[in-house]
Amino acid sequence: MRGELSEMPVKQGSGIRKSGKVFGQVQKTAKTIRAGLYARVSTQDQQTLPMQNRAMREYAIRRGWTIAMQVKEVGSGAAAQRQRREELMEAARRREIDVVVVWRLDRWGRSVTDLLATLQELEHLGVGFVSLTEALDLTTPAGRAMAGLLAVFAAFEREVLGERVRAGLAHARQNGKRLGRPATAELHANQIRKLRRSGLSKSEIARRLQIGRTSVRRILDERT
Repeated sequence: MRGELSEMPVKQGSGIRKSGKVFGQVQKTAKTIRAGLYARVSTQDQQTLPMQNRAMREYAIRRGWTIAMQVKEVGSGAAAQRQRREELMEAARRREIDVVVVWRLDRWGRSVTDLLATLQELEHLGVGFVSLTEALDLTTPAGRAMAGLLAVFAAFEREVLGERVRAGLAHARQNGKRLGRPATAELHANQIRKLRRSGLSKSEIARRLQIGRTSVRRILDERT
């Protein structure tokens, strides 16, 4: 044995740079999904808010998503303005979130038509949508197919409302009810001209007959 030791290469587990290729193909870095969580409760039912938030946070964590935004809204009635929801939509338009998560569909949409409109906008923006209770996930093909069914229901809802309006108008006509805006000023046309000839101002005529001054001026101008 010669007394000299030949140098052997030392393996360093932590120092080895991992190749960016697998079987000759470049690995794609996984994109971080930014989730926006939306919770809504009625004024009388605020005790469900912690449950909604917990369920949505746990779901996002299981999916490996980053919670970029979390908003809550308190309000009653389908017609109530949902300003916090609009804040989430604005974040989606600015591309600050990649997916919206809600606990239940009725927490998000005021009606089927409103729900579909917002889902279509999110799809156009490339932002996903998940509703936990209905297991609706628009980031999957099955979820997008369900969104197509929502479009059918929205069209059905519009048709039903239209039929109700038409039926109500037909019923009113059958009962002899005059439709449209009442021609209040026209009924007082002769009286308006008479009062004007007596020297009253247009403002005074409008006050006495309880009609608008614009209507008084229009009727008087028709004779000039």
